[in-house]
Amino acid sequence: MTPEITALIITAISIAFFHTLLGPDHYLPFIAMSKSRNWSLRKTILVTISCGIGHVLGSIVLGAVGIAAGLAITNIETIESFRGTIAAWGLITFGIVYTTWGFRQLYKNKTHHHEHFHDGVHHSHVHTHHNDHAHAHNVEQKNITPWVLFTIFIFGPCEPLIPLLMYPAAKSNLTGLLLVTGSFALVTVATMLAIVMVSILGFSFKPIKKVQKYSHIIAGITILLCGVSIQFLGL
Repeated sequence: MTPEITALIITAISIAFFHTLLGPDHYLPFIAMSKSRNWSLRKTILVTISCGIGHVLGSIVLGAVGIAAGLAITNIETIESFRGTIAAWGLITFGIVYTTWGFRQLYKNKTHHHEHFHDGVHHSHVHTHHNDHAHAHNVEQKNITPWVLFTIFIFGPCEPLIPLLMYPAAKSNLTGLLLVTGSFALVTVATMLAIVMVSILGFSFKPIKKVQKYSHIIAGITILLCGVSIQFLGL
């Protein structure tokens, strides 16, 4: 392994870690959806890893095609920018839809009173539609959300990977390219998973029952803000 490849691997590890850490869209959607949808720890891990792999794989495939076809970096960066726009608007759209659904659920589950008269006797009882609707929605959507997130993350580009790492590594040899790319991918997914797990396990010790009924709304707004931060703030 040449000194150039060694330096690129170290650079790849550093960039992958800080790029993921400073990009809240890499982990906040999974934290928010895990809490709002009551995902198990196993499902949270699987969804995070799958989306992380999809996120990195999209840029790896594009970079490999660009290198093989001899495309200029500027052409690749234009495509990556377009992919980033799709991912950002995907998060924005999903966030708006999920927030709207969350408000709808909150309204349906609102506790209210029913008045009754039986044989001249008046009485009332508290009623909620939570049990009437929650199970149906859980069955309907339990497999949709992970796939929506996975599709969005497929389009999400790893901006520094191709111009800063893959193209320079390709000038050395194929082994070097694989080592640099693999290091970036591994650290990116591992950092995503570590942040999500620390956050999920940390939240499990906090009393959040008072805001539990707002969890879907909070999750939707969180995802919406992630999309807005990408599209309009360049995060």
